[in-house]
Amino acid sequence: MPAATATTSGGPNGNRPHAVVIGSGFGGLAAAIRLAYRGYRVTVLEKLDKAGGRAYVHERDGFRFDAGPTIITAPFLLEELWEMCGRRFADDIDLRPMDPFYRIRFDDGTTFDTNGDEAAMRAEVARLSPADVAGYERYLEESHKIFDVGFVQLGDVPFTHWTDMARIVPQMVKLQSYRSVYGLVSKYVKDERLRVALSFHPLLIGGNPFSVSSIYALISYLERHWGVHSAIGGTGAIVDGMVKLIEGQGSSIRFNAEVAEITTSGRRATGVRLKDGELIPADIVVANSDFAWTHQHLLPSIKRRRWPNWRLKASRYSNGLFVWYFGTKRQYPDVHHHTILLGPRYRGLLDDIFHNKHLANDFSLYLHRPTATDPSVAPAGCDTFYALAPVPHLDGDADWAERAEPYRQAIEDYLGRTVLPGLKDELATSMVTTPIDFKERLLSYKGAAFSLEPVLWQSAWLRPHNKSEEVEHLYFVGAGTHPGAGVPGVISTARVLDKVVPDANVFAN
Repeated sequence: MPAATATTSGGPNGNRPHAVVIGSGFGGLAAAIRLAYRGYRVTVLEKLDKAGGRAYVHERDGFRFDAGPTIITAPFLLEELWEMCGRRFADDIDLRPMDPFYRIRFDDGTTFDTNGDEAAMRAEVARLSPADVAGYERYLEESHKIFDVGFVQLGDVPFTHWTDMARIVPQMVKLQSYRSVYGLVSKYVKDERLRVALSFHPLLIGGNPFSVSSIYALISYLERHWGVHSAIGGTGAIVDGMVKLIEGQGSSIRFNAEVAEITTSGRRATGVRLKDGELIPADIVVANSDFAWTHQHLLPSIKRRRWPNWRLKASRYSNGLFVWYFGTKRQYPDVHHHTILLGPRYRGLLDDIFHNKHLANDFSLYLHRPTATDPSVAPAGCDTFYALAPVPHLDGDADWAERAEPYRQAIEDYLGRTVLPGLKDELATSMVTTPIDFKERLLSYKGAAFSLEPVLWQSAWLRPHNKSEEVEHLYFVGAGTHPGAGVPGVISTARVLDKVVPDANVFAN
């Protein structure tokens, strides 16, 4: 196809400067909205047939499955985007609070329900371990302090210079950020079940609770502060709403448009080249594509100094995910919207996943049943589910071509013995994704579900920067950059752009 004509504001037609966003995950969509609000003409390019990235929606046999994110914990970040477009989030999206946030089921059948009610949580803790109530409350106080620093103060700080990191080191030491999340929890509570229930949250963002910094203990207070929510129509309804905002701003979003190269002149981004050869000039490029993939495949003309291949390979990456999506011909009303099903091992299983890269025979699961809140995502009288298991990324020992179906069957058998009796005979539809899908479909390096693991030496200034360290006018959003994975994290990566991307009028000269 012929090359597109440059349309920057410096031209005689006076058009607004052009920003190209690669990828339409939550980070890319939020970036597009913010850039248009700041005066850019924005084009979003998506490899797949519809928006969402990891928040893609699968539709099969009348069932609707959110592919990945299902939990909204900081709705103000979304409300902010709607306000930029002159709309109210609540007018477009029906967000429902969850109670309980999660039901945690231990391997012995004991359960623990979490929610935002202080008295109810004290009672739940006392039910398992009366001696730990006071320690639990002290832990929540500590989580609040960490939240005030890690989320409120630093969540949208760019960390472009090492001095940004140096300034916060005293606070990090005071907050015991050198401890792991599990280590911090264990300081305050002694019952092992409570230690597990209060420390599993890093797994929601690709981190091992025994390795990641206790700064991520802020998630406990974040959930207490804003609650845990789900959208009617699924997380995909939020993605659809963001696409409508982008189109309402006069921006465009193109599907089945895979980027083959970020074009450069010297060490400055000038646009992109699509796989079909089309050239799209741009004043700035924002990559919501996987950070490592982008550097390895989309910058062939640049000799990379800060992020050469050896450094990308040597970095630590998050776990992979095995996700079984299935619909049932009957409903299971006793199963909550969010259930955490813990296997017989906690630390040992996480060691296998993160360190040994071994696919063990046992597993722990996150079971998602959106029909508990929203019957519209399944045919009448049916239930929609997915069962998600953390697994090693593709450096591990699993041959998924051989292991996927036996692993799915093991999960099916386990669920049938525990919370979904008779499951095998009730299946109406079924599909799975493995780390191979993350690599091939989402172009995720090593099939890692959350990009780089959020260990201390890969956080803040030590994490890939939102402003490229290799190429001028190239920026990053998404799980692989600061502040990191999870819906609040990736939306916050777009907030950081406000501080590192020049205003549109800079190009009007």
